[in-house]
Amino acid sequence: MDVIITAGGIPRPDEPLYPVTQGGPKAMLEIAGKPMIQWIIEAAVASPLVDRIVLVGLPLNDRIRSDKPVDCVDDQGEMVANIQAGAREVLRVNPAARQAILLSSDIPAITTGMVEWFIRTIQDTDHDLYYTVIPKAVMETRYPNSRRSYTRMKDGEYCGGDVIGLRPQVMLQSSPLSVKLTAARKSSLHQAALLGFDTLILLLLHQVSLQQAEKIASKRLGIRGKVIVSPYAELGMDVDKPHQLDLLRADLAGRITS
Repeated sequence: MDVIITAGGIPRPDEPLYPVTQGGPKAMLEIAGKPMIQWIIEAAVASPLVDRIVLVGLPLNDRIRSDKPVDCVDDQGEMVANIQAGAREVLRVNPAARQAILLSSDIPAITTGMVEWFIRTIQDTDHDLYYTVIPKAVMETRYPNSRRSYTRMKDGEYCGGDVIGLRPQVMLQSSPLSVKLTAARKSSLHQAALLGFDTLILLLLHQVSLQQAEKIASKRLGIRGKVIVSPYAELGMDVDKPHQLDLLRADLAGRITS
């Protein structure tokens, strides 16, 4: 299975990470001796279930290495277009590709075992889009100081994950709304608003369960969507703020020395 990694983000001066990136790509922030994106690439390519990497928004350089083929795609300027460009590249090489994985470039704690867990979870199913969520208890147990935002659903509290399964053809042929929802994965309220005012109200009133949200999204988008509840906090422990960068630097430095 091919893995698409979106790495086009460059924090603006008004964003929290700008003081540490200073106009450079977020994906190249150093964590425990190597660029953040290198952790994600290594986790993916170490799996025999992964065929190649499609890297969107960041050219290869002497600090990025891979033991498997990496096809680079230019930054398209915004997340929706980057996702579609990644899907297009997957299909260029393999027009029959049924599934691909979309990874954010800011989840450096992901491991090969987690990548394989996700692939095995989706590979024998037939949905168009797979969206990961992490229960609050899972995140708070693993990263008690993450300060993540959670959405209260009817059946619990969750935060969105940064690992998505997708049918490449759907990203290119379906309504642009499905791609916008994928791009808005870090904000469940934004996603609900895209689906409709009634969905947003239900979510704000905590009257929607995960299963109901799955059905609403699938119906509105005209696709078959599936929510994947992750037992791994690492799939949603992203780097959006300096304290999260510090947290993951300490976490991964400990992984090296243990």
